[in-house]
Amino acid sequence: MNEITFVRMRPADAVTEDWATTRYREGSTAAEVEAPSETDVEAAHAGGLLCVSGTSEDTGADAFSVDAKAALTLGEEGVPGWRLTIVDGADRAATIDGLARTQAAFYRVGRSRVAAGARLAELPGIDPRVSVFVDTVEEALAAIEEGATDLLLRGWDSETLGQLRDVCPYPLVERTALPIGLSVDTVRRHLQPGQFKAYLDLVDASGAARPRTGWAIGRDLPAPHPPGRFSAQWSDEAWASDAHLGGGDAIGAELRGILDRSLEGNRPTRDEVQRLFESRGTEVDAIASVADILRQRANGDTVSFVVNRNINYTNQCSYRCGFCAFSKGPRSLNLREDPYLLTIPHVVERAVDAWSRGATEVCLQGGIHPDFTGEFYLTVVEAIKEAVPGMHIHGFTPLEVWQGATTLGIPVREFLATLRDAGLGTLPGTAAEILDDRIREHLCPDKIRTAQWAEVMLVAHDLGLRSTATMMFGHIDDTASWANHIEVLRSIQQRTGGFTEFVPLPFVHMGAPIYVRGRARPGPTWDEVVLVHAVSRIAFDGLIDNIQASWVKIGLESGLTLLNAGANDLGGTLMDEYISAAAGASHGTMMDAASFITAIESIGRTPQQRTTLYRSAPTIRLVGESL
Repeated sequence: MNEITFVRMRPADAVTEDWATTRYREGSTAAEVEAPSETDVEAAHAGGLLCVSGTSEDTGADAFSVDAKAALTLGEEGVPGWRLTIVDGADRAATIDGLARTQAAFYRVGRSRVAAGARLAELPGIDPRVSVFVDTVEEALAAIEEGATDLLLRGWDSETLGQLRDVCPYPLVERTALPIGLSVDTVRRHLQPGQFKAYLDLVDASGAARPRTGWAIGRDLPAPHPPGRFSAQWSDEAWASDAHLGGGDAIGAELRGILDRSLEGNRPTRDEVQRLFESRGTEVDAIASVADILRQRANGDTVSFVVNRNINYTNQCSYRCGFCAFSKGPRSLNLREDPYLLTIPHVVERAVDAWSRGATEVCLQGGIHPDFTGEFYLTVVEAIKEAVPGMHIHGFTPLEVWQGATTLGIPVREFLATLRDAGLGTLPGTAAEILDDRIREHLCPDKIRTAQWAEVMLVAHDLGLRSTATMMFGHIDDTASWANHIEVLRSIQQRTGGFTEFVPLPFVHMGAPIYVRGRARPGPTWDEVVLVHAVSRIAFDGLIDNIQASWVKIGLESGLTLLNAGANDLGGTLMDEYISAAAGASHGTMMDAASFITAIESIGRTPQQRTTLYRSAPTIRLVGESL
C-alpha cells in the first residue's frame, strides 16, 4: 500500500447553495444525499462541492454510493467504475459480482467489517479501495491497521487532520468524491459540463483535492507556504512549525534514491521526472532543497535579470487558444477591449524609447493577425535594427515562424535564415504551452503540434539562433504531460545545446476563455509551482543552466522564494507586458532594475544585469547613451 486517501464528505437530506458554501469553507469537497434532486446537485456545485448520490437514479450526481445491484444498473447505463462506491451488503456473492463487473473504485464497509472487507478486496480481478467512516484519529488508525485504504471524514478540521498525518504509517492524500489519478481526458468524456467544472475547481494536476487557500497565480497575495517550508500542502500548526515530520510523511526510499542520484550527476529518467512531479508535502521540501544545491553548483549566488521591453504588436489573432485572454480576434471568447494593430513606425518608436530607458532587449510577440505574412515579421526586424542597431531582438515564437514561412511559401530554414540575417537575435520558447499533443488537442487545437514546434527550434539552433524554452502549466494538463514536455526539451537540448533558459509559466486562470467556459483548473497549486521549478532544475542539470521565475505570473516575493528552489533568474523588466494582465494577473506590467537589485540583495544574493544570451552586463546602461 502506497498511501491512504481520504475525502471530507458531509451527508445531507438536501442541499442548498448556502449550506454547500459553508461546508466548502469548512474544508469539505463533497455532499452525500440519499436521493438528490437536480436542484440539490446544482446547489452543491454552486457552493463548490461535488454531489454523491445514494441511488441509481440519474439526476446529475457526480458519483454514486450504492449497493451492488444499483451499481450494476449504473454500469449498464455507462457509468464508469471510478464514479462508483459499492456499499457492503449481506450477500457476499452479490457484492463480489458488483465489484467485478463494475470495477468500482471504492468498497464501503462499516467499522466492524473493515478486516473482512479488506480480505474481500484482495480477490484477484478487483482492486477497490476499502472505505470507512471514522470520527477520531484513534478510529482512523484502527481502521488502517485492519486494512482500510480510504477514510470518509465528517467535519474534521485541519488540526485533527494534522494529528492523523503525523501518526499515520502511510502518506495521507486528500481526494474528492472521485479517485485520485484520473486523467482529465477520462473525466471530460464522462462528466457533463457542470460536473466537469465543479470537479476541475477542486483538483490539482493529479486529481487530488487542492489545498484550500485563497492564493492563486496572478492574485496579489503572498504565497501560502509557512516560513521554513516550501510546501503548503497542509494548514495546521504542526505543519507550519516542524519542517521534518515523521510518519507516512517522511521521505521514502524510492524518492530518496532519485534525489541522491541527481546529486551525484545522474539526471532522472522520464518516469522518474513524473514521479518527482507527483510529490507532496515534505517530499516537495526535499526536492526543492536538492534543486537549490544544484542551482548553487551551476550559478553560485548570482541572480540575473535583463532590462527589456515587450512589444505586443497586435491583440488580434486567427487562432483560438483556450488559455489566451489577450487575443481579441473574431474567434475569441469576447471583445473586452478594442482590437489593435501597431504600425511598424509605432513598433520602432517603442523600441527606440526602450533603448533610451536602458533596455538591451525588445521581445516581439503578439497575435497572429489574419493579414500577417512573413513579410511583416521581416520588415519589423529590419526597421528596428535600422533605428536601434544595438538592440537585441528576441522575437517570434515557433508558431509565428511556422506561419510566416507558410505564408511566403518557403521552408522554415530559409525564413529563419532571412530573419537572422536581418537582425533577429533569439527566439522566445513560447507557443510551446505543453508539448504533448494529447493536451494541445483541447488547449490550442489549431496551433502547431509538438513536432512542428520542435522542428522550428532544431532548425533555429542549427542556424546559430539560440532560444528560450517554456512550459505553461496548471490548466488541463497532468504530471504525465509535464514529464513528456521536459523529455521533448531534453532531447532537443542534447542535440543542439541551443536553449539558454527554461521558464515555467503558471497558468493565470481568471480571464482565460478555457477557464471561463468551465474546462480548466484554476491554475496550479503553490506546491505545483515549486515542483515545476525545482524538478526542472534537477531534470535539466548539466543541460540548461538557467531556470527563470516569472515575476509577472507569481509576483516578486514569490519569485524570491523560488530562488531557493532551483531558480536563478528573475527574467526581464518587461516594460508594457499586457498578456498576463489580460488574463487577470495583478502583479503589474513593469519592474525597474533598481527594484530587482534591491529584492535580490534582500535575500543575500548577488544581482547581475545580463544580456539575452546570459552574458554579463555589469553596469546599467545610462539612459540616453548613443544608439
